[in-house]
Amino acid sequence: MSLTSFSGDRLDRIAQARELVFQGRCVALGTGASATGVSPWIAQSWQRCLGMGLQPGQPVGFEAISAQHMRRVQEASRPLVQAAQPVLVELARAIADIRYFAILTNADGIVVDVHGPVDRQDRRAEVIARVGVDLSEKAVGTTAISAALNELQPVWLHRGEHFFQDNSAYSCAGAPVFGPDGFCAGMLDLTGIETTERPALKHLVRRSARSIENSWLLSTAHTLVLRLNWPGNQPGDDSDGLLTLDSDGHVMGANPTARQMLSLSPATHGQTLHASDVFASPWESLFDAASRRGHTQELPLWSGLRLQTQALRPGNSAAAAQPAAPMHRTGVTPKPLKDVQTDMIREAVNQARGNVAEAARALGISRATVYRKLGVPKS
Repeated sequence: MSLTSFSGDRLDRIAQARELVFQGRCVALGTGASATGVSPWIAQSWQRCLGMGLQPGQPVGFEAISAQHMRRVQEASRPLVQAAQPVLVELARAIADIRYFAILTNADGIVVDVHGPVDRQDRRAEVIARVGVDLSEKAVGTTAISAALNELQPVWLHRGEHFFQDNSAYSCAGAPVFGPDGFCAGMLDLTGIETTERPALKHLVRRSARSIENSWLLSTAHTLVLRLNWPGNQPGDDSDGLLTLDSDGHVMGANPTARQMLSLSPATHGQTLHASDVFASPWESLFDAASRRGHTQELPLWSGLRLQTQALRPGNSAAAAQPAAPMHRTGVTPKPLKDVQTDMIREAVNQARGNVAEAARALGISRATVYRKLGVPKS
């Protein structure tokens, strides 16, 4: 099957799903649409749009918020934008050859930064790649931006999966970005216009969002960084949880991975969590361990589980050299572009359940390239 026919079949399935939902023949949210190849959460977003009185054929304005409103948004988003800058620079390099660009929004879907090869001569690119444009669901319907902010997980949308017909030229991947307090602060989006479908970009955008989160966390005030992983997985790779403490052992912030490991809820104003509320061992020992460079230890949690931990002082090169944030401003060498590309290919093969031909079609490359990049012999 050629790439063109593969893409055509996909677009046909999307069109069938739209007909089911928009004509009211999809009774259970997403059930009928899922059977034709569209995820239930997409159908749910379509139905929310219909519930807001939006119609697929109406024009999309891509309106910008007022200058006064934008000043407030920029002030509130400054920590997010600063943490994202080095990540977006490297991300723009990774996607430069595939005609995609990166958009960063706040938690309301307002664009706060744009990076990458934006074709300003193409109105479809120009209208969305502007700081201050409202790309929320109520403004522009179903997009990767609105979906990531609603679902709070990485997403991929292709062409007609967008609610409005005006948006059917776009293909985009999106992932939410969480602040050190555990709340969603915005999202990162990768958008292409009339380009090959590339669902593997969901892996890249998720990894980049994680880099922003870790860079942001490590830039905030703290006395100690705890790198967390499960026993058998030595701290130091991109699956680490990160927890920051002040000099008295109070938790200052955590990345999403640490919050999942420790079952931590987002921070509540006026309430402070202490390390002794998390670890079933003297919290002072964490600071003692930081004086032993490279030392890891297993610590018990009150849940009965145990975690592998490494305690590091701010400025310690090991604290900054976390692969999940390779572009942090400490000067750590970024992950080579070829490694990022290999990660994307490996993710595509995993999503295709080992079917190299299907993964190659999704990426728009040859099977030989997949085999070569992954360093495996052809079957």
